[in-house]
Amino acid sequence: MPTSAARIAPAPTIAYRDVLSDDGTRLRAWTNDPDGTIDGPTVLLCNGLGTGPWCWPALLRPDCQVRVVSWNHRGTGGSARPADPAHCGIEAFVEDALSVMDHFGIDQAPVMGWSMGVNTMFELVFRHPERVTGLFAVAGVPGDTFATMLAPFRLPRAIARGLTVSFARTLEVAGRVITPVTTRLPVGPKAIAVLTHSGFMFPVPDSEGAAHAVREFLTTPVDWFMHLAIATSEHGRVSLSKVGVPVAFVAARWDVLSGSRDMRSAAARIDAATYVELNGSHFVQMEQPDQVHARSEEHTSELQSPCNL
Repeated sequence: MPTSAARIAPAPTIAYRDVLSDDGTRLRAWTNDPDGTIDGPTVLLCNGLGTGPWCWPALLRPDCQVRVVSWNHRGTGGSARPADPAHCGIEAFVEDALSVMDHFGIDQAPVMGWSMGVNTMFELVFRHPERVTGLFAVAGVPGDTFATMLAPFRLPRAIARGLTVSFARTLEVAGRVITPVTTRLPVGPKAIAVLTHSGFMFPVPDSEGAAHAVREFLTTPVDWFMHLAIATSEHGRVSLSKVGVPVAFVAARWDVLSGSRDMRSAAARIDAATYVELNGSHFVQMEQPDQVHARSEEHTSELQSPCNL
């Protein structure tokens, strides 16, 4: 069943469309270019699990010169759940990405990814290299994400994975009890102030936009979100030896959901990949939107240079 987006304030820079994936699942796709007026490059965004456009404030600005197309994950943000509940892992997300590209008439494009979306975009380039011209990874790793979690605590990978997957399974079971509470939580300036001083997330310049992002995220039932998370936890490392497009990584030093050390290691295994580490959390593109967006624009511009055409 679809989740409701009724509590999410509309934004004039976002347009939503329904798209059918290959297995018949209805997806809520979106773009920051509702009138087709952006003259810049088109980029596919593979977003973080269960998140929407509000997590990318720089892409929603009227002066953004990048046309972005993306979608909300299965069972979140107005997208329907698949007929087969098991069909919701990274491989299904790759199918969804291709369906969104086809719907918008995109043969190939640079791909941005955040969090679990980085898994998706690396799997996409591995399976369909002809559709991807470059990769821009923010706070995410190319596979086996749960083993990289809790990185600031420097736990062994096996222990980190065991703890985080077990936590997700516990919340999946308890989710039906928790959801009536989480979907009714008041999210305003005070809640964002607490969240952004928790260490899990750092202060953001746009607290109103962050509140929209959190409210949107909380519309997803906890048990379904954890079902998605557990499915994505089964996605192993993607082979990087055949990645033949330019890749840029932007990591966050205090990220507890995608380890920066693993991002640095992935960058080192890809020819000519770049790596930058910012002093932020997993939500670095919300905390430092100008810096992340500048890196993205630089990467996209380099893709347009004659040597990369």
